[in-house]
Amino acid sequence: MLVCIALSSCSSPAQSNDAASEDLEAQVLQIIRDNPEVILESVQAYQQQQQETAQEARRAVVAEMASDPASVIGDSPVKGAESREIVMVEFSDFQCPFCAKAHDTVKAFMEENGDRVTLVYKHLPLVSIHPQALPAAQAAWAAQQQGQFWAYYDALFENQDRLGDDLYVEIATDLGLDLEQFDRDRNSDESLQAVQADLELADELGLNGTPAFFINGEGLSGAVELAEFEAVLERVTAAR
Repeated sequence: MLVCIALSSCSSPAQSNDAASEDLEAQVLQIIRDNPEVILESVQAYQQQQQETAQEARRAVVAEMASDPASVIGDSPVKGAESREIVMVEFSDFQCPFCAKAHDTVKAFMEENGDRVTLVYKHLPLVSIHPQALPAAQAAWAAQQQGQFWAYYDALFENQDRLGDDLYVEIATDLGLDLEQFDRDRNSDESLQAVQADLELADELGLNGTPAFFINGEGLSGAVELAEFEAVLERVTAAR
């Protein structure tokens, strides 16, 4: 009798906990089925919080661009005014047709305003749609290591329909680069890290398309007309 009672009343703590967990899970699932709007509201609240966090981060970066434009340059290639008081940051993709179109406009803008504007290039290769965007960015970075970024940049956009390994070597040869160093640099981890740093800045700014431009924090996107660049420059100059 005592043995029977003992056996019937004993169960391990693990078994009890498992049963309790299963009961709790069943109750939670039932609550979700009965109140699906609770989950929707929770997801929406989370998404809103994420958006607000991203917007806050973007505002902080844009504010820094406006107050201290030179702070965003880092190790990126630059040309134009040495003062770095008015900085135009270009986020671009060497395989993007809109970037190629904008390249001509940027070139004209800098020819006219290079004495007061510093141009900074940031890589934003859209690898999901442009398979040559990253290799081209790495090749341009390798040219930068030998002081020839801007000539290489021009050549890539001018020959956008030929992007590929043959073109990268051809441009490097035409520019008189050390080809052994060029190949080593463009295939290096350092080239990927440099591009990744630019991608992280683009992400902080909420960019998902190219080209994109910031002149002392004021943003422009797409194949911008020369007049738009000029108008922003005048506003930025007046605000200083």
